[in-house]
Amino acid sequence: MAIEPTRWGVIYNPKAGSRKAQKRWKEIRDYMESREVQFDYVQSEGFGSVERLSRTMANNGYRTIVVVGGDGALNDAVNGIMFSDAENKQDIALGIIPNGIGNDFAKYWGLDSDDYKGAVDVLINRRLRKVDVGVFGYFNGKSHVKRFFLNAVYIGLGARIVIITNETRRFWGIPLFSYLSSLFLVAFERKLYRMHLKVNDEHIRGRLMAVAIGSGRGYGLTPSAVPYNGWLDVSLIYRPELRQLIQGLWMMQQGRLLNHKTVKPYRTRTVKILRAQNAEISLDGRIWFDRHFPIEVTIAPEALTLIIPN
Repeated sequence: MAIEPTRWGVIYNPKAGSRKAQKRWKEIRDYMESREVQFDYVQSEGFGSVERLSRTMANNGYRTIVVVGGDGALNDAVNGIMFSDAENKQDIALGIIPNGIGNDFAKYWGLDSDDYKGAVDVLINRRLRKVDVGVFGYFNGKSHVKRFFLNAVYIGLGARIVIITNETRRFWGIPLFSYLSSLFLVAFERKLYRMHLKVNDEHIRGRLMAVAIGSGRGYGLTPSAVPYNGWLDVSLIYRPELRQLIQGLWMMQQGRLLNHKTVKPYRTRTVKILRAQNAEISLDGRIWFDRHFPIEVTIAPEALTLIIPN
């Protein structure tokens, strides 16, 4: 049975640990029905299922796939579409109804997690924009592994913030508290990692606190990156004194991190990570445990179609 081209495939990814999850979904669903949207929906059952569901939807002919979730769910959906058998992946429009704890990519486009009606209206209006997709790849000894991302790859400090925020969120339950307490804890770690990178034919060796490689703004470490210019922004962060670190965290919140004296920015199309000893790695807020070097990070220009606000 062919899917009607206007019919949406909706993947609902409930906020982790939220008792209000079903009430929230009922409100979104009722509003879509009141606007006479034709849709089929599935609820994800935990880690990895969004990727499987979006791949199935793409393979089954859905031309609009909507993710009700945060950055992690969006990352899974992008990978599901990119790894699907759909002949022309660019013909699939990806829509976002922000519903996660981290909604950075949605925020970049002016979508607000408190305004689900506004997000549904954006989807109905269907303004399409082709965006770049970051590609993270390596050889694991048996096969070539590839993973796609929309926001950023973090190595070292940025990935530590992701891990600690996830842990403190379980304790605090409040995103802002979790984030601030994780920054506080990381501030006193100030761990350095031995790294060797190749950026624009320049070999960079040394002890770095963090590397951020962004197609999008990420979580403040690549503030000038835009997801449609065909470039990757790279921020190398060297060890600051404690006072400089606190100043740097403030500048990061203000979107002015690149002005900080311990940060060295680059713009490139390819980054080779030849070594990052003991450093955690995250893609769009998802920790990546499989570590085989060299890792190559590149950009696939205009590889994905997004539904964006006017």
